[in-house]
Amino acid sequence: MTSSVILRTASRVLLPILLLYSVFLLVAGHNGPGGGFAGGLVAASAFALHALVYDPRSARRALGADPQTLIGVGLLAALGSGLFGLLVGRPYLTGLWREVRLPGGGAVAIGTPLLFDVGVYLLVLGMALLMIFPLAEE
Repeated sequence: MTSSVILRTASRVLLPILLLYSVFLLVAGHNGPGGGFAGGLVAASAFALHALVYDPRSARRALGADPQTLIGVGLLAALGSGLFGLLVGRPYLTGLWREVRLPGGGAVAIGTPLLFDVGVYLLVLGMALLMIFPLAEE
């Protein structure tokens, strides 16, 4: 744990901002720069900062899940996103979209590429933290 008040305060402010930005990268990534890989790395950097400022145990509690669990769920989501194409008689990993109506009267298209990106996001987050947490514990 660091004794710097400035670093601890900055960490408390930066953690939610970095996580929000990582979700932005995830959602905006299939149409522009970003995606699951970049978003997962930004989220991992947020938890790495938390582990360095406080301690790895605190960062693990803030994460709320074991990194190995995130890897497994991410793999299942990424691989499972391709099955939707097979269910409708198309090739594996065919992109499918469905329009979802929003309560305000608008609509948004949700698709299997987003599910794939969520899988990559969780996989990258889990893999990065699986390497960072043991290094921070030393």
